[in-house]
Amino acid sequence: SLVSGDGMELPLADNTVDFSMISFGIRNMPDPQKSLAELYRVTRTGGALAVLEFSIPEKQPFASIYMLYFRRILPLVGGRISGDRHAYSYLNKTVETFAYGEEFCEMMKTTGFVSVEMLPLTLGVATIYVGRRI
Repeated sequence: SLVSGDGMELPLADNTVDFSMISFGIRNMPDPQKSLAELYRVTRTGGALAVLEFSIPEKQPFASIYMLYFRRILPLVGGRISGDRHAYSYLNKTVETFAYGEEFCEMMKTTGFVSVEMLPLTLGVATIYVGRRI
């Protein structure tokens, strides 16, 4: 069953979830490492965690073009459509300052997840991270 709750204090018993996931939210947690620990706590032995999160493309020239879009165009267009430019400026600031790639894999490993893998999507705009609990 699908359960939602506070990512810092999930309403679940230890070792009860076969598969846990979070999409585009771990970077917004007050303490991302604590959230990973909470996801580890509820994931059963043999289970897995998947995290889908924005990342920063690294291959040029796409990276430069994307960053221009992400920093300048998206806040302008998104703000105009939604009426909240701050939300789109906030987005790029959180993405640019949050761990991604190997650094995020290390955060998952520090929490206890093993066999951590990452799968970059859309030339690195987002990444799926998967780790197992053994």
